[in-house]
Amino acid sequence: MPLPNAAPTETSVAQMLAWPFGPNPTNSNPRTGRELTLYHIAKAYLQNARLISFDCDVHLEISDVPSKSAPRVIVETPIDSEYCANRRALEDALSQHHFRLRYVSNADVRRSELPQALPVSVLGLAFRDFEHNRGSAEVGTPWELHPAELTLQ
Repeated sequence: MPLPNAAPTETSVAQMLAWPFGPNPTNSNPRTGRELTLYHIAKAYLQNARLISFDCDVHLEISDVPSKSAPRVIVETPIDSEYCANRRALEDALSQHHFRLRYVSNADVRRSELPQALPVSVLGLAFRDFEHNRGSAEVGTPWELHPAELTLQ
């Protein structure tokens, strides 16, 4: 699904962490409510980045502050053609910081931790994922931005 051509609503990681969870969705639930809103996070910190073998999405964890113990939310950039340019730009920017995206399982999520948090901005649609092991212990909500585009600042 491409990102809508609409003015985004500003938010932050802290605000997303406070969104009520609501009921656990199923695979057949259509997007509703908050999930129809395009959000923008002007500044956050990228803490963890990896490729997911299940769907080839880029799976990213961001926080409001650079501390490694800060609560995080997940941002996902799909493999769909609309996101190819953003994925390439992200890989190039990460390589300039000597970090390479690679496939890492949730069981081995610490292998995808960046040595130092990097400032980023994010544009994406809210998505309420179901409860499951989706990332590091610092991920504090089932709310994500997915699909999303992340840009290193």
